[in-house]
Amino acid sequence: MLSLYVVLVLLDHSLPSITPGLIDWKSLSLITSLIIASKALELSGVFVRLSSRLIALSGGSERKLMLVLLPIIALTSTLIMNDTTMLVFIPLVTLTSELSGADKAKTVTLSATAANVGSALTPIGNPQNVIIWQNYGLSFGTFTGRMLPFVLLWLALLLVFALSVGGRKLELHDFPAVHLKRVSLVSAALLIVADVTLAETGKALWTFPLTLLVVFLFSRETLLAFDWVLVLTFALIFVDFGEISSIIASLGLSFPNEGIHLFLASSLLSQVMSNVPATVLLIGGRPRWLPLSVGVNVGGTGLVIGSLANLIAVRISGIRLRDFHKISVPYFLIALVLSALFLD
Repeated sequence: MLSLYVVLVLLDHSLPSITPGLIDWKSLSLITSLIIASKALELSGVFVRLSSRLIALSGGSERKLMLVLLPIIALTSTLIMNDTTMLVFIPLVTLTSELSGADKAKTVTLSATAANVGSALTPIGNPQNVIIWQNYGLSFGTFTGRMLPFVLLWLALLLVFALSVGGRKLELHDFPAVHLKRVSLVSAALLIVADVTLAETGKALWTFPLTLLVVFLFSRETLLAFDWVLVLTFALIFVDFGEISSIIASLGLSFPNEGIHLFLASSLLSQVMSNVPATVLLIGGRPRWLPLSVGVNVGGTGLVIGSLANLIAVRISGIRLRDFHKISVPYFLIALVLSALFLD
């Protein structure tokens, strides 16, 4: 993103002076706050505790393991960012696969897809949803209600893919005990509620200072563990693709603004530049929000570049891109066609 910014500065020498105005400060504040709060939840140990117990319910069946694990990952992603969900679950999924003999590539790929599918449901599930939510002034309930049919469709398709996993017998081992940090857990959970409430009332800028204060008081290790480069990355996404959107408009060009054409444009653009930049690029034309949201969210389930959650899953697990795409691309193509039938 920094290299792209330098190139754009060479093309438009006025860019440094207008950079602050291109950043969506409300969305950036809320995205940063939610990722920090999610990191605090991760460090509390709650997810490893819950997931290890629920995975044990599989009873040694690979299919049952997937049918238990994937809904858990999807549900978790509705509450915390999908990339954070991958940071929490992929080490656990990788270890479980290696110890039990499950197909690691399939398990990791379907887990990443589950994170992308679940995160699509709520305005706080992923960065592109936060951006759309804040730019269109939607209520939490309106956004969730309109996305629900698509998420249920994608989840049903995911479970069909999960049933295709071989029915081999697994030998699940016990997971090491994890100390639960209750103060971090409670403060982070309340912080997410407070951040969402502030965003709902048009005070998203207040989420960042509030988050810093609460985390400093109750979970200081989170501030050290948080990847602060992410903040700069998201800021540059707003600047770079906001500038590109302006250049496209100045050339008299435009992207589709509604319906199936917007849906296809947003989902396919996500395959070449990831779904968050695609959102920033398209949102400048003020298109209809639902086809845009459906498009960029289903776009995250395709090529590995489509979503940061995919990149995290592949990097941590070490699976080959070829093995990832054997499952993700067919899933994306089927989901794309089915979703198009549901759009009005």
